[in-house]
Amino acid sequence: MAMVNVTFIAADGSEQRIAVATGTSLMEAAVGQGVDGIDAECGGNCYCGTCRVYVDPAWQAIVGPQGEYEGPVVEATGDEEPSVRLSCQVTVTDELDGLVVRLPAAQT
Repeated sequence: MAMVNVTFIAADGSEQRIAVATGTSLMEAAVGQGVDGIDAECGGNCYCGTCRVYVDPAWQAIVGPQGEYEGPVVEATGDEEPSVRLSCQVTVTDELDGLVVRLPAAQT
């Protein structure tokens, strides 16, 4: 299994770079490696919206748009940031090596 590097930037600007196995979700990797700011209360079932990330503009086209079930969950959180994605719905691929995402000030 290949590994790619992903950088999470907290609301305070601090960065945490982790190595992620391809084929896993961004949320699974973040939780498994102790990234602060990813709550993932529903365990990655696209239900709670507490694993939100903001995809860096340079990566938005590669990561892709919100999925069919993702949009309503994000809407329910009240988060209106255009680059928001649920990290449980982003599967890490080789193309995401170097991905940068920002974290909201709080997961709601």
